[in-house]
Amino acid sequence: MPVVSLDTNLRLSDEERSACLEALSAEAACLLGKPESYVMVRINDGAALHFAASDAPCAYLEFKSIGLTQAQIGAASKALCKLLERQPGIPAERIYIEFSDIRPERFGWNGQTF
Repeated sequence: MPVVSLDTNLRLSDEERSACLEALSAEAACLLGKPESYVMVRINDGAALHFAASDAPCAYLEFKSIGLTQAQIGAASKALCKLLERQPGIPAERIYIEFSDIRPERFGWNGQTF
């Protein structure tokens, strides 16, 4: 049930948004060793974000998963920043990432919880 949610002040074209969705989905699955069929990604581009007294490109990313470990968090932070630097071109120093380890009973899917 990994969920990746990206807010950025960049306005993405349909092609850029699609490429970013696909890249984040594949990266989350790889980082967690879970099938990509479990991963959900959402992007809110053109968001009203202001970071470090600037409206230069920036991002706020939420990365949630059941059983997220400290070791995975360190690797994920590095990998996700590299990914967002490549596409859509956000400098790593302008990205905040919030990691959440979700308890299985607090996440629902298909009319039940995990």
